Amino acid sequence: MPVPDFESLMLPTLKAFAGRNETPISAIRAQVANSQGLSNDDVLELLPSGRQKVFVNRVSWAVIYLERAGLLQRIKRGVYQLTQDGNQLLSDKPQRIDQEFLGNYPAFQEWKQKSGAGPSSGKKTVLQQNNDLSVTPDEALEQNVQQLRQELENEVLGRVRAESPAFLEQLILDLLIKMGYGSGDAERGRVTGRSGDGGIDGTIREDALGLDEVYLQAKNYHKNNIVGESALRNFAGAIDAAGTTKGVFVTTSHFTPAARKYVEKSPKRIVLIDGKELARLMFDHGVGVRIRTVYKVKRIDEDYFNLETT
Repeated sequence: MPVPDFESLMLPTLKAFAGRNETPISAIRAQVANSQGLSNDDVLELLPSGRQKVFVNRVSWAVIYLERAGLLQRIKRGVYQLTQDGNQLLSDKPQRIDQEFLGNYPAFQEWKQKSGAGPSSGKKTVLQQNNDLSVTPDEALEQNVQQLRQELENEVLGRVRAESPAFLEQLILDLLIKMGYGSGDAERGRVTGRSGDGGIDGTIREDALGLDEVYLQAKNYHKNNIVGESALRNFAGAIDAAGTTKGVFVTTSHFTPAARKYVEKSPKRIVLIDGKELARLMFDHGVGVRIRTVYKVKRIDEDYFNLETT
């Protein structure tokens, strides 16, 4: 089942501290996961960046917000306990704790005003821009990064479609070189596309001696001009006639299911790259795009302060 958002985990997290003295967050996480019926796979789900578990991130932020409201007290690194206010709140048996609820506590209001951490600070934060207060700051940041990436990939694909077929042919070579084909040596790739090229637009040697060569085909099509099975059959015939077994077929549009099925059954090793995948690879390998701005997201030095914040 999906991991609840961090606001939905606030009350279960606070309850997990009930009847305990000083308790490490690791023990609290286990109890919260059990109370929410989360499986091991649920708990191991990663954020899009792949750098942290979703569940760990959300419980950690729930603890931070509860502490800022004065409902939890940090004892030492990664260890917390209920405060008098926390015990009192649990005795009142609240139905839900979220940021709006925590706004009733002066300590929480003061923290938001000083840090700009919440909607009442009057500052435009990542959370406000996402219009979703149920996501953690980390998740909001990742969502914005993913949105910017998607917009850039759409733009770069549109720019490629507006270029000539020859541009796409050279682009594919540049991309494969960046990906490590030809050992990163541009001299090992060449564009061959021309009238009567037999369906081959370029080649790239995988090794220095040219013992293993990959043949390329490029189709700069409008998104509605889908590549079908016949085009793949012709390409397979072309690389067969060239005496090799490997090929990369790239289109700025899409492939029909029949075309993909043909490639799966073909004895030739043919890789299909459609427009969406092409844009993704260009982004990942820095072809046709460049870094505009780098933001460094820092966190507390736990060793320096002997403190855990996540």
